[in-house]
Amino acid sequence: MSVKVVIYTDGACRGNPGPGGWGVVLRYQGNLKTLKGFDPETTNNRMELTAVIEGFRALTRSCDIELHTDSKYVMQGVNEWLSNWKRNGWKTAAKKPVKNIDLWQQLDDEVARHEIDWNWVKGHSGVEDNEFADQLANAAIDAETLA
Repeated sequence: MSVKVVIYTDGACRGNPGPGGWGVVLRYQGNLKTLKGFDPETTNNRMELTAVIEGFRALTRSCDIELHTDSKYVMQGVNEWLSNWKRNGWKTAAKKPVKNIDLWQQLDDEVARHEIDWNWVKGHSGVEDNEFADQLANAAIDAETLA
C-alpha cells in the first residue's frame, strides 16, 4: 500500500522578476515536514513550479499525493498544456519554446513517480496549510534579503 501524503505549495516573488521564495507543507501519517528555498532573481511562476517539484523530491518513494496549489499556472500546465507540449517537442501551440521548460521537464519527471490528485485552492483565503506555505516562501525571501 502506498503512503498518502498531503502537500501544500506556494511561491512568492518581490518584483517579477526579482527575489523569490518557495514553501512546501507536507503532512503524512501524523507527521509534518516543511521546506523552503530562495532564488535571488526569478519569477513568481518559477517559484510556484519549484515548490511543487521540491515537495515531490522530498518523498523517498512513490506515494499517493493530494497536492494543493494556489497557482493556476501550475494547474493549467499540468492538466491542460503539458501533454501537448511534450507531443509538440516542448513547443507551445504558437510553435514557441515553452517558458520555464527546465522546470516543466523536472516536474514531468517527478509526476511520473507518484499518483497525484491535483487541487487548486484560492490563495490568501484562510486555508491554513496554504497560508503556512505562503509564510514559508516569504520567510525564505526575508532571510536572504534582510540579512
